[in-house]
Amino acid sequence: MCDTFVATPTGKASMLFGKNSDREPNEAQAIVRIPAMDHDEKELRVTHLSIPQVSHTHEIIISRPFQMWGAEMGANEHGLVIGNEAIFSKVAIKKPNTELTGMDILRLALERTKDAENAVELIIGLIRDYGQNGWGGYTDKSLYYHNGFLLADRKEAYVLETVGKEWALEKVKGFRSISNAISIGEKFDRSSPGLIENARRNGWVKRGERFHFGKAYSDWFFTSMAKGRIRQQTTTKTGKSCAILGPSQAFGILRGHGVAPDGAFAEYDMSSVCLHAQGLLTPSQTTGSMVAEIPEKDNPIIWLTGTAAPCLSLYKPFFFGTDVLNAENFDQPGAVMDTSLWWSHEKFHRTALQRKVDMASVKKDQKNFENKYLFQVGEISRSSEKIRGDFSRKALAEAENLENGWAKKLKKSARGKQSIFYRWNWSRWNRKAEMSFREP
Repeated sequence: MCDTFVATPTGKASMLFGKNSDREPNEAQAIVRIPAMDHDEKELRVTHLSIPQVSHTHEIIISRPFQMWGAEMGANEHGLVIGNEAIFSKVAIKKPNTELTGMDILRLALERTKDAENAVELIIGLIRDYGQNGWGGYTDKSLYYHNGFLLADRKEAYVLETVGKEWALEKVKGFRSISNAISIGEKFDRSSPGLIENARRNGWVKRGERFHFGKAYSDWFFTSMAKGRIRQQTTTKTGKSCAILGPSQAFGILRGHGVAPDGAFAEYDMSSVCLHAQGLLTPSQTTGSMVAEIPEKDNPIIWLTGTAAPCLSLYKPFFFGTDVLNAENFDQPGAVMDTSLWWSHEKFHRTALQRKVDMASVKKDQKNFENKYLFQVGEISRSSEKIRGDFSRKALAEAENLENGWAKKLKKSARGKQSIFYRWNWSRWNRKAEMSFREP
């Protein structure tokens, strides 16, 4: 499950985008830069099928489940940024794994278009031509879903929500968030020709009743269990209440836990924006987080945790045109514990889930670290490729040192109170990830 939001520019402010990607606890998320390329090959293999390749693809920075071709969120060199959401509908999904996943669609749009309007048209065409029935899970073999997208560029933003080959589009002004529920209602700017007629034909809209996309098409059970509407209400309320909404405030939204106190990891449920897995009723957690600043003219700035649990992570700045996140330079995570950024952080993260963490100290370090880089990042973004790359490398190194310090403090902390079921689930996940570390 996931949460995505955007704030369109006002005055001199930049387009601001944020997303938490919620996946299975052991589904490591890779952050990677893929440079612009020209292509001679005729076909492209995505997650479950092959489609025609294009002659040129744009430079992208993405955050993706390690085993998938597509991405949960990302941006391209032209300032286009996209996040997707699983949404659950009354439209049945056939499951032969012959069509696209939402993550395939997202990456294809980033690689092949320069702005949000053209990305919308590409996505509509992909869904029309190839459909969307690709399995979207990791170990959960039953996870198939439809997709909602939040797309933004330097000037415009759109919500595009799709069910099968039907869709509705809303142009965004101001603050807007989406989650794991259809959020478009009676008002939308465009829709697929058959959207309303299909709902009436299936009896999802009563005679004389005004068409409401979410009410007509939403599946009740999975939409309710995912608690996406609750999380969307939370992000919307928080975002609209900010007198100033910049990257620092966006980090705070994505670290939110609702009414539960920070650090009470075993108490959170699916209503938490910064999601922590518990077991059967809360099987997912935030495995990656991203904030993007897209100014009208200057270079985009992409802030990524590259790790799970934003409340226990640091947002690091990255830029296009540098090789910092190239796969050959930056260790990509696999299925089990390794030397990648994601898994290295998991050793600390999973120990913290069992301990009483000094969250006041963590928050202080987060504020000092991120404010330091926020203060410098605008000027750095306009500097040379080398200066930008060195800035990102410095942030990665300093973040590692800070998180190592947090890990040392855990050695002096007491164990938290968790249920037997909670401890059993995390023990099981740790064994599957071949995490044999001893708790401090």
